[in-house]
Amino acid sequence: MKYAYWIVTGLVSLILLASAGFYVFENAQVSSEFVKLGFPTWVIYPLAFAKVAAVLVILFRKNRSLTEWAYAGLFFDILLAAIAHLTIADGGQWTAVVALFMLMTSYFLGKKVRSFE
Repeated sequence: MKYAYWIVTGLVSLILLASAGFYVFENAQVSSEFVKLGFPTWVIYPLAFAKVAAVLVILFRKNRSLTEWAYAGLFFDILLAAIAHLTIADGGQWTAVVALFMLMTSYFLGKKVRSFE
């Protein structure tokens, strides 16, 4: 179970870090997508920072409460992204749904693994 947790957590972390990197290094393209989705473009850099910070908190698990908040923040970020993509019907919601499933799997496996420690 511990291996499954780290595999899923590693994969979801890579997805989130890739997303944050895309936000920073492909800002023009991301900005046009945010405009299509109806979001302000000023939120791109803070969101990239928040994703990286949340991944670090989840991977290092130093503070249980902070880890819970990181999972919650990412849950709402991905859920709202799925809803936004669904609203404009561009098909992007499926990527978000997969990421949301992986995030929830990581969360619940992490709870299970920590209960055995």
